[in-house]
Amino acid sequence: MLFIARFTDKPNIAELRDKLFPAHLEWLDKNKDKVLVPGSLRPDVDGPSLGGMWIIEAGSKAEAEKVYQTDPFFANGLRAKVEVYFWKKAFEDRKVSI
Repeated sequence: MLFIARFTDKPNIAELRDKLFPAHLEWLDKNKDKVLVPGSLRPDVDGPSLGGMWIIEAGSKAEAEKVYQTDPFFANGLRAKVEVYFWKKAFEDRKVSI
């Protein structure tokens, strides 16, 4: 099953984000079999990241929620809010490259 995880970061955490960013990228790479499409959310193309959105493959919502709990951003208190939704593709057989 596919899930969308939408993360909202706490305000005024730019310094912490910068410090944790290399470990966060390393974690995402190690978990690429579960976190299929990770990315940041920004108000403008050059604006600061305010959170993120991932497409996660998991057997259940509970399993999807366990995935991000060891991510350095989450584990070190950078995230203010996480929303997890089941995601059903409109055209399941259509493959896209992002």
